[in-house]
Amino acid sequence: MKFRAGDHDVTVTIDGWPALERAVRARFAAGEGFALATLNLDHLTKLRDPGPFRTAYDAQDFVTADGNPIVWCSRLAGQPVALLPGSDMILPICRIAAEMDVPLGLVGSTDDSLTGAATALAAQVPGLRVVAKVAPPMGFDPTSPAADEILRGLSAAGVRLCFLALGAPKQEILAARGRQIVPEIGFASIGAGLDFLSGQQTRAPSWVRRLALEWLWRLLGSPRRMAARYGAAFRDLPGHLWRSWRMR
Repeated sequence: MKFRAGDHDVTVTIDGWPALERAVRARFAAGEGFALATLNLDHLTKLRDPGPFRTAYDAQDFVTADGNPIVWCSRLAGQPVALLPGSDMILPICRIAAEMDVPLGLVGSTDDSLTGAATALAAQVPGLRVVAKVAPPMGFDPTSPAADEILRGLSAAGVRLCFLALGAPKQEILAARGRQIVPEIGFASIGAGLDFLSGQQTRAPSWVRRLALEWLWRLLGSPRRMAARYGAAFRDLPGHLWRSWRMR
């Protein structure tokens, strides 16, 4: 399913969990890495302009639908994809990693959050090995020599799967850089997923998510930070819906 961001096409390449599971298992079995991004309206807004974020998105091996508007557009276009937010993929991917003995690394957030997330993962996924936890400092530049040092450190620690919790666009840019520097590692950009696991942030209840109102939950929880983001995204939504309908 293709979306238009400015003068650029962005494609959701994974239509549901079965396809993602097959792809991840194949990469692990071959000893190959990957970069996984989760597309939402905020990303499409950011991708309207050329720059590092767009370049990084083009380098992603797998792109899933993160957000109900992406799913709605795909249905309008007659090319339906399933909702696969980063937070919902953490445990299933970890279960594959544990089964295939793929060591895990965590990058982003804070030391406390990473420690809490690692503890939660160990409790919920028996056999999972978390071999590296890195919380970059404030102002971290994913294109800097310090970023390259982090990537090489992950490889040296034996990491073969890494969750990136840096927020967009930093996590996607670092994942794309990782594909060049440490191509044996699979990078999954999961936003606030580790903070949810550790309890540092509270995710919307399941009934709120079922009603497609998680965005409202986050807006009410952090209005100053989220208002501009959601305002721009909803401004662009009618255009995406119209283009999707025309694709049918």
